Amino acid sequence: MVDRPWLGGMAAIAALIALGGCGSKPAGSAAGAGAVKKDFAIGWSIYTGWMPWPYAQQAGIVKKWADKYGITIRMVQVNDYVESVNQFAAGKLDGVTATTMDALTIPAAGGKDTTVLLIGDYSDGNDGVVLKNGRTMADIKGRSVKLVELSVSHFLLARGLELNGMKLADVKTVNTGDADIVGAFASPGVTAVATWNPQLATIRATPGATEVFDSSKIPNEILDTLNVSTETLKANPNLGKALAGIWYETMALMTRTDATGKAARAAMAKAAGTTEASFDEQLKTTHLYANAKDAAAYAENPDLITVTDRVRQFGFAHGLFGPSARSVDAIGISFAGGKSLGDPKNVKLRFDPTYMKLAASGTL
Repeated sequence: MVDRPWLGGMAAIAALIALGGCGSKPAGSAAGAGAVKKDFAIGWSIYTGWMPWPYAQQAGIVKKWADKYGITIRMVQVNDYVESVNQFAAGKLDGVTATTMDALTIPAAGGKDTTVLLIGDYSDGNDGVVLKNGRTMADIKGRSVKLVELSVSHFLLARGLELNGMKLADVKTVNTGDADIVGAFASPGVTAVATWNPQLATIRATPGATEVFDSSKIPNEILDTLNVSTETLKANPNLGKALAGIWYETMALMTRTDATGKAARAAMAKAAGTTEASFDEQLKTTHLYANAKDAAAYAENPDLITVTDRVRQFGFAHGLFGPSARSVDAIGISFAGGKSLGDPKNVKLRFDPTYMKLAASGTL
């Protein structure tokens, strides 16, 4: 199965406490993070939009681009998603695949200067809210909603309520593990859930179930990215060039409609432990920024600032900036063109279009 990544709820909060809260130096930071080096480790976990990375390693694309720049890149699978982000925050990985929400609320909030190197995809229906005995989002009012609390599902629910004139106080959330949510919905007493694929597809197919809201209504708000240590990238720009080259060459292969593209997607499905048919279905609700020009353009689009502001507002309101954060502006976030959100003296998350633009111009 291909699991949707999540914030990690209490795990994320625990990570923040371990890292010392907003603006502090991450515990266990690798010595010489800003030093010139040759060997790099990039963490990934199983999710539809991140399966191109292990495929690229298997197909020799990682080695090809690493060799071009005289470096070595290891793609490291971490079975637990939150653990992969925690390892990056602690300096054990040079980069990691993560949602922008998690990049903000775990490493950045913990004091690790983090750069969003590549914008990979956004959930375009992979996440949804499903009801029994209800036809519209308005019917959720007053219900208990099963979900992974403080996850992208929680964020999705909050946005769905907001867009339909309600707020989180209009429902009661009940924390439920993603592995248990399908079984929970089968219980007669459970009438509302928020979850992600593949669990969402199973729940949605239940007789009497109606999906009343999904992530296609909030494009780019559940954004999946490749994030790297800002210090490491500054000292080793060739790492950024190699990673961009790897990504866009792999994108070009997997989006082909011929036998080559089919074979690439089949290999990704196998690595994810799912079927080719299931993987292709999940790709339909995953908006890939497969073209470097499109990714670079969105990295410079004012909409990115708007949606990132919504994400940071949710994170701060739910305590995910750590105990020392006194306002939503505690963490600075920078964007292309010198624009920013939050404290410009404490920038810890950076959306840098440099390497996407190099790929788009063919100058890697």
